[in-house]
Amino acid sequence: MSPGIGLMKRRLETEESAISLAISGIVKKFKTHVNEIQCLETKYNYDSGDWYVALGWKDKMAIIKMDSVQAIILEINEI
Repeated sequence: MSPGIGLMKRRLETEESAISLAISGIVKKFKTHVNEIQCLETKYNYDSGDWYVALGWKDKMAIIKMDSVQAIILEINEI
């Protein structure tokens, strides 16, 4: 039996750590500069333990879904 998400140690505990991981994913995928990226919105889903971060740069926007326990990016959806 595995513990629930509330009992597991999260690697992405703060909003700042989730934003920095999301920015690094955008920089790697879209080859943009860190200075151009703005954080638009952040949400944490308490049921699944996932962070959702909306970022914008130039004329693009993306939503990044991350697992807070494993501290990995699950998906990047460009809008």
